[in-house]
Amino acid sequence: MQTVSTRAALANALIALKSGGKTLALVPTMGALHDGHLALVRHARQVADRVAVSIFVNPLQFGENEDLDAYPRQLAQDSQLLQDAGVDLLWAPTVAEMYPAGFATTIAVQGLDQVLCGANRPGHFDGVATVVAKLFNQVRPDAALFGEKDWQQLTIIRRMARDLDLALPQADRVIGVPTVREADGMAMSSRNRYLSPADRIRARELNRAMRVAIGAILAGGDQSRALATLRRSILAAGFDRIDYAELRTAETLDDVAQWTGQATRLLVAAHIGGARLIDNMAVEPAMAIPPETISAA
Repeated sequence: MQTVSTRAALANALIALKSGGKTLALVPTMGALHDGHLALVRHARQVADRVAVSIFVNPLQFGENEDLDAYPRQLAQDSQLLQDAGVDLLWAPTVAEMYPAGFATTIAVQGLDQVLCGANRPGHFDGVATVVAKLFNQVRPDAALFGEKDWQQLTIIRRMARDLDLALPQADRVIGVPTVREADGMAMSSRNRYLSPADRIRARELNRAMRVAIGAILAGGDQSRALATLRRSILAAGFDRIDYAELRTAETLDDVAQWTGQATRLLVAAHIGGARLIDNMAVEPAMAIPPETISAA
């Protein structure tokens, strides 16, 4: 695996990687890699001849009083994991390399960036869209892979690629990979390491409560009641507060007043200990726990 940290070195590496018409997939990350990231790498190897991974803790997507300084950085360990996974290129720029002196441009995907996490983290998705657009322009991959755990992020990146007529990658080659979960159903996340052992046990209730809510909705129950029960269950488990627990359309993130079979996601963000956890699930039978099992689960 080749590791580069300057745009000049990246350009040279890409010439070699793409020689002979080889296709390239990009997996953008902020490092602190776990099995969820490695699942993206494995999927990338299936859709392209070569795989590049970027590691960059993007300051533009962190707001005031967020965890930019505390965000875990472990480049040596991450590099070894990627090498073992068969990655061809690691792009690890510095902040100065990514945002040189005088940098003054940002991208906003209006509307999609104002709901859910966007409502609680102003400017966050402007930072995401900007850095991803730069990564796409720098690497020019045939495909890019993102985890479905951050469904709003995936939706925004696809919309950006479509609206800006990006060619590498095209919007339909911004690929979402299903969320990788722990044995107890908790979504893998770099921020899980912030949890104390006791909070980690409490946090597993998020997954179960979401599936109970989906089961109630699929059974034709009152949607507002199912969501209210979901919120109570999360707080009763020991979460400190909930930013949102909502049903939204899968592609446009419009609010769903009543589920009628359309492609829909249940999306939740909640705080426990020192971590803000996000999760989402499709409203479909495979994700549900029957409501009658709530007391026994």
